[in-house]
Formats: sequence, structure tokens, C-alpha cells
Amino acid sequence: MPNQPTDPKTFARNSRVNARGKPFGPGNPGRPFAPGNPGKPEGARRKATTALAAMFAGEAEAIGRRAIELAQEGRVGAVKLVLDRAFPARHGRCVEGLRLPSIATAADAVTAMGAIMAAVSAGTITTDEARDLSTLVENFRKIHELADIERRVAALESHAPAKRAATTEG
Repeated sequence: MPNQPTDPKTFARNSRVNARGKPFGPGNPGRPFAPGNPGKPEGARRKATTALAAMFAGEAEAIGRRAIELAQEGRVGAVKLVLDRAFPARHGRCVEGLRLPSIATAADAVTAMGAIMAAVSAGTITTDEARDLSTLVENFRKIHELADIERRVAALESHAPAKRAATTEG
């Protein structure tokens, strides 16, 4: 291998830096921003996206009409391309048609899951939306369970010194 360094320490350092899955060296986490700078806020749109949206805003009706004409001519690929760009699939949208009860206890989580299942059965929400909502309810239940365990451990620990003192005296 002609490009390999002859110094063993340099070779070892370079092989660690370039190891698969760890392309950045020590002290360089590979982030484009300094620590503490998270970059753009969640949901912020790029300039190109904003410009494209402004372009489509004035021409939406004409584009829609032309897309229908192309579809009638059998040029479905062109229609799909235009409509996918004009109306991309939305991710992380508000779930409409479902009002979950407020959740403060594990029993409330059961009620919320019942409401989610009823909404899926009625066709009000999709199974994907139900999965996402169920994940939220499950995360709440886990957090509630953890808080309950912490409370119980704290109660046991507060009684433990008194029991130890009583057993050592007797």
C-alpha cells in the first residue's frame, strides 16, 4: 500500500479516524454547528421551498387544470411529478376528528387507548395515526410508571433508616 504512513502511531490514528461509522476525528463530532447551536428551528422552510411555494400559489389553478388534461391524455407520470411537487405528503400533521381525554393517570391512558381504537373502527383516523397516538399514550404510561416507582423507592428509603436503627438496638 503506497499511501500508508510509515509511522505506526500515525497509521493507528488515521485508521481510528477513518474507521467505518466514525469518520470524524477526536474533538470533531461532525456537526456543522458549534455546541449549543441547534441550527434552524423545527419546521423552518428553506428559501428554495418558500420560493417554489410562492410560484405555485399564483399558478395552482392552471397547473391543476393542465395536470387533469395530461392525465386524460394518459401521461400519468407527468401528472404524478407535478402533483407530488405541488402537494407533497404531509408528515407530522394534526390529527383531526379525534379528541383524546386528558391523561393524568394510568387509568386515563386506558380510556385514551379506547378512544383511539374507537376512532380507527369508525374510520375517523388511519391506522398510522392510531399507531403514532398509541406511542404517545404508551410513553406517558411509561413515564407515569417510572414516577410511581421513584415515589415508592423514596418511601421505602425514608422508612429504612428507622428500621435499621430499631434492629441494631434490639
